[in-house]
Amino acid sequence: MKVDDINVDEKIGRVKGVLTETQKKRGVLIHAFQSIQKEHNYLPEDVLNALSKKLDIPLSEVYSAATFYKHFYFKPRGRNVVCVCTGTACHVRGSDKVLEKIEESFGIKEGETTPDLSLTLETVGCVGCCGLAPVVTVNEEVVGDLSVKKVKDVINMVKGK
Repeated sequence: MKVDDINVDEKIGRVKGVLTETQKKRGVLIHAFQSIQKEHNYLPEDVLNALSKKLDIPLSEVYSAATFYKHFYFKPRGRNVVCVCTGTACHVRGSDKVLEKIEESFGIKEGETTPDLSLTLETVGCVGCCGLAPVVTVNEEVVGDLSVKKVKDVINMVKGK
């Protein structure tokens, strides 16, 4: 998405008649962040700068809105996102070993992205699939009941083997 393509009135819809111009512009921020992140897989600084200028909103306010939500990222993310559940059931059933194996296989730690942007590794407090513990998600697909072999299969899947 090009920042210049943002149409404030179109994004705001029917409420545009009751909002001030400033409120309209601020109301577009989340839509803009979602579009930008969909295109770039994160929110690049130069694009946020252009958005700030386009909407005539101070850059500090743009960043304030974006950092409020955990869903928006400021560093490039991998094409694949593997998220290891560290909730109680998963922890008891060995999610720490799963995490270690994935970290070892890709040479990164939790919270990092591989240099080739093939993988971002994260943890989450609970996926909500405790009966399948230990669980990981690969690009939001749940893979549960992880054994050593299944972890290797997940690694190979992400590596494209």
